[in-house]
Amino acid sequence: MSDQERKWTREMDDSEKESISVITCDMEGRVETFNEGAEKIFGYRADEVIGKMRVSGFSPGNVVLGHVKTWLDKASNEGEFKSDTTFVHKDGSPIPAEVRITPTYKKVDGEKIQIGYCGQTRVLEGADPAETMPKDPWWLKMLSALVITRLPFLSATWIPVILASVWAYNGGLSSTGAFDWPLFGLVFLGASFLHLSANTFNDYFDWKSGTDQANNDYFLQYSGGSRAIELDLISENGLSKLASSFLLLAAVCGTAVIFGPWARGMDLFWYGAAGAVGGFFYTAPPFKLAARRGLGEISIGLLFGPILTMGAVFALTGVHSWDAFLLGIPVGLLTTAILWINQFPDTPTDIATGKIHLVATLGIRNARWGYLGLMAGSFLAMYLLFTYDIVSRGALLGMLAAPGAVYLTYKVFLDFEKRELATTCANTIYFQMVTGLMMILGISFL
Repeated sequence: MSDQERKWTREMDDSEKESISVITCDMEGRVETFNEGAEKIFGYRADEVIGKMRVSGFSPGNVVLGHVKTWLDKASNEGEFKSDTTFVHKDGSPIPAEVRITPTYKKVDGEKIQIGYCGQTRVLEGADPAETMPKDPWWLKMLSALVITRLPFLSATWIPVILASVWAYNGGLSSTGAFDWPLFGLVFLGASFLHLSANTFNDYFDWKSGTDQANNDYFLQYSGGSRAIELDLISENGLSKLASSFLLLAAVCGTAVIFGPWARGMDLFWYGAAGAVGGFFYTAPPFKLAARRGLGEISIGLLFGPILTMGAVFALTGVHSWDAFLLGIPVGLLTTAILWINQFPDTPTDIATGKIHLVATLGIRNARWGYLGLMAGSFLAMYLLFTYDIVSRGALLGMLAAPGAVYLTYKVFLDFEKRELATTCANTIYFQMVTGLMMILGISFL
């Protein structure tokens, strides 16, 4: 029990101790203490939640996404936050309540460091839970869609498709004719739907296997899955249907290219099938590529790199090009770096649930060198593509991003066991995007 909780407990009489919930958590929201009042109000025993749940589990998903971060920021900056809200009982029933949130601290080398939060909750007897529910901000539905689909990761598909397109029509192939925008649109949409299908099937099967439920170490946007089912943004069955719908939409786009006026034929089917099968079985049984000590990383590197660029070039031009395959290596390695760094915070629970990827095999300390290798390999591949006349000199504009790779690698070595690693997880996504865009601009205009 924290000093702050002891102080409040001393100030309460016995009836108040049973009617007021006092819960403390760390900076990630993991429950550390859970008093008798909390047991009575929320319906859980202390041993069910301490170290096993996050405080987000007591609130509706819309409150977690739309309000909790703001509440915590205000508590940290102003010393306290108070509001009426609606919580969720263990049995799923809503609880109208008043909550008071304050930061908790400890001294480290004489300096006061925030280590978490303390929340006091009092039930508002007779109140309507619908009236105490905080009003959703206007942007919440959009954020919910982003969370469910993990849309920010789609840059891993968009960059290779655009790169392949500008390469093919700017000297990569001897003759390609005029750029066909309707065809490009179908290819772009089809690849995007395949990626969305992979994202949602990945979340679905990680939830079914218990991997995401077991992940109680981080509650961050870039690790532990989307948390969409946990936050009740979508049901398990709904997520499965959404993933299947994305796969169907990708098939519609592919069918239009195969049998439409472009008549690419069944050769294109095999490119699409590779993406669909690889995305589905990344976490789906019986293959579960992500749990096969490196097969997951290899499949991601190929599917979001060489296979995607080669497939996009064939869809656009009707030409099978091994140069187009090699073109995808730099972006494929950078996309693998995104996966690689996002596996760091998930590794303990992944191991516990049998998801033994390469980072888990190496251990996160040793896996830092893998991140360095992926970054260095990407820039080496970029230079070799120019050396062997596969890309023009303009593609070397992407080399200007190298200092960013050095900085990100430094941050990985520094923060590999810290919550600050979340920032590097996000920045690795942006870095892949920026580096790819620089290659695209260089090929297009230089």
